[in-house]
Amino acid sequence: MSTFTNPLKQRLAESGTLYGLWLSLGSADAAEALAHAGFDWLCIDMEHSANDSRDVTDQLRAIGAAHLPSEPIVRVPAAEGWLVKRVLDAGARTLMFPNVESAQEAARIVQLTQYPTTEARDGLRGAAGAVRAAAYGMRRDYMTTANAQIATIVQIESAAALEAVDAIAATPGIDCLFIGPADLAASLGHLGDAKHPDVQSAIDRIVDAAKRAGIASGIFALDTASARQYAQAGVRVIALASDAIWLLKATRQALQEVRT
Repeated sequence: MSTFTNPLKQRLAESGTLYGLWLSLGSADAAEALAHAGFDWLCIDMEHSANDSRDVTDQLRAIGAAHLPSEPIVRVPAAEGWLVKRVLDAGARTLMFPNVESAQEAARIVQLTQYPTTEARDGLRGAAGAVRAAAYGMRRDYMTTANAQIATIVQIESAAALEAVDAIAATPGIDCLFIGPADLAASLGHLGDAKHPDVQSAIDRIVDAAKRAGIASGIFALDTASARQYAQAGVRVIALASDAIWLLKATRQALQEVRT
């Protein structure tokens, strides 16, 4: 058996809804605490949060320290080879890529996550043995088993991506189409209005494309009511807002209660 396994990759291929949370505070302590909450996954966000490579490593370590089944996802800010390599070497097993607009982009992203092997000759990931993901060289089968265990999630969040969604979904190595409602709404001419019928129709189209391709779809939900609706519509990977959103919601509610 491989010493490097990604349970989330297997769960993405199965039935059932996977609930997660966005980590935007850049806090390893918050990440460790939330790993005890029972989420299926936690997304360390590098795109719209002040998380750098060291912050990511600290949060990966903190989530792992909880010894619970919350699998970390890292959303990188761009499909840059050096950054993808650094995050994978730090021990991330599931990566999310924002604003993917074509099958060609999706295919290159998959290449960035793969070591060049007999099965993946076009892999672009650089090889180094003494990295955290390989237990600093002690996990000797890491390079021979890592490719099959990396899960790749791409975000569909523009009009261009919507037009290419079926081709993107059919790209080998893509495990999930994750919808970015805010950017998708903006691209469709409805900035700040993700509930607009045009945006909701686009979301349905993306979910259907994922189903046809036999992969999962995902989305960011701002509240529990939206999360339930998305789950009923067949979305399988659902973010229940973010650490910052829930922190403010709970504290403002408590403050209002004591002041009333």
